[in-house]
Amino acid sequence: MPQQRPRLRLGPARRPRRVAMLSVHTSPLHQPGTGDAGGMNVYIVELAKQLAAHGTQVEIFTRATAAALPPSVELAPGVLVRHIDAGPYEGLAKEELPAQLCAFTHGVMQAWAGHRPGHYDLVHSHYWLSGHVGWLAAQRWGVPLVNAMHTMAKVKNAALADGDSPEPPARVIGETQIVRAADRLIANTAEEADELVRHYEADPARTVVVHPGVNLERFRPADGRAAARARLGLPQDALIPLFAGRIQPLKAPDILLRAAALLVGEDPSLRGRLLVPVVGGPSGSGLAKPERLHKLAAKLGISDMVRFHPPVGQEELADWYRAASVLVMPSYSESFGLVAVEAQACGTPVIAAAVGGLPVAVRDEVSGFLVDGHEPRAYARALRRFVTGGPAEGSHGPADRMGEAAARHAAGFGWDAAAAGTLDVYADAMHDQRRRLRSAHG
Repeated sequence: MPQQRPRLRLGPARRPRRVAMLSVHTSPLHQPGTGDAGGMNVYIVELAKQLAAHGTQVEIFTRATAAALPPSVELAPGVLVRHIDAGPYEGLAKEELPAQLCAFTHGVMQAWAGHRPGHYDLVHSHYWLSGHVGWLAAQRWGVPLVNAMHTMAKVKNAALADGDSPEPPARVIGETQIVRAADRLIANTAEEADELVRHYEADPARTVVVHPGVNLERFRPADGRAAARARLGLPQDALIPLFAGRIQPLKAPDILLRAAALLVGEDPSLRGRLLVPVVGGPSGSGLAKPERLHKLAAKLGISDMVRFHPPVGQEELADWYRAASVLVMPSYSESFGLVAVEAQACGTPVIAAAVGGLPVAVRDEVSGFLVDGHEPRAYARALRRFVTGGPAEGSHGPADRMGEAAARHAAGFGWDAAAAGTLDVYADAMHDQRRRLRSAHG
């Protein structure tokens, strides 16, 4: 079985002084919910900040997507983002990035050449594209490679949504190579770790579970649902099931729209009370048909109930979570589901598909409901449980009762704990490398 997070090792000698973190295809400076930016962006930003707070400096290498970007940007004290020129700044799809890995690696090596030997103690790559750059960099620098896959082609292809495109065989080959090359693999959940072992023959001894976290200072109940609705201009007495995230078949926002239509069909009196915000932008295969959801809402006869809103910053996103009666995540695949934890931290329950890491992120029947499968009628039944109650009725509605439990559940997912667990993984990888070097030299 894959290892759970090891115990925290104290003492600065066991921790890296400086980590090279690689994020080839999406910048930590990009707005989550746009293009390919999503939970992984949040993960990298928050983890890097906490690692720096623990005394480990982080330099994040990412691809430059605009000519005007400076070579480096300080994201936070101890966290530097380095922009690497690799391919055209704009118009380069994620599927075209493998052809730019050589150029990206060259840029990383140029940055490293300006430092003294031993500048980086470890490489932490995110996603398989970054893993290939990290593979070469770690070998060249003589340091361990730690990789977080975030999503896996074999897992995604096993649960494709209608209209979604399968991941290419080249990605499967690339992921398999990284699994073999990395000194440690970080998985978000035990299920993801098992998938690495089952689908990619990962070494269980080198596969470690570290749960992602949530920024509990930003995502919190604050002044409650009524105040958040007032700030966003939303009706106080509405039933508001929220979708927040990238708009693509994988995330299945269409299931929420179909469930809402079923709910109104069963109870026409809800038409004047139901409001479905969809907060996010097209991404992935959703870019091919950005108007798809608008057309679906019209076809279902619920255009008047659906409000499309572009991606928002983290502070405003917290208000959308607080304003919602419930967050709905009908995803076909989720390595963890940070959005679910963020919403719960704001005091909002979640209805989610029982896939990937969502059964860890959501405590079924306590902080929300897990739904087997992707049948809209099953989501309509779950939504029906939130029909009664609302701000005007005080704290007696199901959204309020479950919201309190949701906030308590999310409180166990702080980034401080995630950073401590990650530092343990780093320490073990460095220790193993030192031991191998000692053995090699007699």
